[in-house]
Amino acid sequence: MRFDELNLGEAVLMGVDAMNFKETTPIQEQTIPIILEGKDLIACAQTGTGKTAAYILPLLHKLTAEKHSESSVNAIIMSPTRELAQQIDMQFEGFSYYVPVSTLAVYGGGDGNTWDIQKHGLQNGADIIIATPGRLITLLDMHDIDLSDVRYFILDEADRMLDMGFYEDIMKIVKKIPEKRQTIMFSATMPAKIQQLAKNILHNYEEVKIAVSKPNDAIMQAVYICYEGQKMDLIKEMFSKQVKSKSIIFSASKLKVKDLAHTLKIMKFSVAAMHSDLEQSEREQVMLDFKNGKISILVATDIVARGIDIEDIGMVLNYDVPHDAEDYIHRIGRTARAGADGLAVTFVSEREQGKFQRIEQFLEREIYKIPLPAGIGNSPKYNPEAFEHQEERRNGFSRGKGNFKRKEGQKRNGDFRKNGDFRRNGGNRKRR
Repeated sequence: MRFDELNLGEAVLMGVDAMNFKETTPIQEQTIPIILEGKDLIACAQTGTGKTAAYILPLLHKLTAEKHSESSVNAIIMSPTRELAQQIDMQFEGFSYYVPVSTLAVYGGGDGNTWDIQKHGLQNGADIIIATPGRLITLLDMHDIDLSDVRYFILDEADRMLDMGFYEDIMKIVKKIPEKRQTIMFSATMPAKIQQLAKNILHNYEEVKIAVSKPNDAIMQAVYICYEGQKMDLIKEMFSKQVKSKSIIFSASKLKVKDLAHTLKIMKFSVAAMHSDLEQSEREQVMLDFKNGKISILVATDIVARGIDIEDIGMVLNYDVPHDAEDYIHRIGRTARAGADGLAVTFVSEREQGKFQRIEQFLEREIYKIPLPAGIGNSPKYNPEAFEHQEERRNGFSRGKGNFKRKEGQKRNGDFRKNGDFRRNGGNRKRR
């Protein structure tokens, strides 16, 4: 479907044309009409499917077509990270070129001047506030800010916000805005906690699900089966020669990210670490240096797995196996962009084998297992079920008939799912 087939105003369509957007993506085609109708919505679609434009365009249309206060906050968009908030703000800047709408990004970091700009913007009124939960709550707690005119409340990457522990902050913000509003949630996954949040803050809502797509065929995927203690030796072996293209190494913890970056710096690589301990100015500089080629290797937590669009990345290396199949797809999707080829390599230790098998089950294929280089040592046998049974016993689980049962007194630890539970139906729209 073309954008000019949707009921968007002429000024909005001029912005769409200026951004060189022609055809809608599936998530845009299905959600924009719902949002234009004024209905609450929860939409499930992975990063890279065009979901940001799916709410930006109808929101711009509504703010230009309907009367609203020019001295109040009219819409709030919640983002889990500063980087995504900045990216959303930049997309608004492009699409709203012909639309008289003001935006303000509100996120942590920066100096006192940044704080004052954000405070004054909230107090004096900006049409659209794009905010991280923590910073917005802090400003609301410290200053007299009126949100009584907010008519649109949008949560982008809602699942990531809940994973980061922002549920209470979100609910606190909900209590400060009018109950009569349009609420829109976008999420890459649809776990039970997201469904519960939807029931708590949405009213008579509709649901759209776009199936999680498989990785780009241009990505060559491979795996090293190894012991945890062999991973650093593998890094040194893989990067023993200069890397010709940009690479991202993903790790599960900030400590590992720092250690990996330190090791690669000793090996004389142009490398930088990206994690939440960095100041905002430092993170922005790292991303700028990486995009401009001053840095060839970025070592990062999942903070850059979603919502950051960087081209010409030749390799993605998963130092740790991602939590689930969708996180895996988000990570490796940083490579093979804009028609290029890419390589995705994953290190799988004994304890991670069950987790990686579930990723293979979702992908409906086995990923090639590369023999360990000479000098690294022998690799453990790839036997995911055996290692998963060991983990169950460590965590206090026993297996019943087709179910995982906790021993008495044990808390849940782990996410055990049967084959087939990873598939999602695509293109479903249903009213709740």
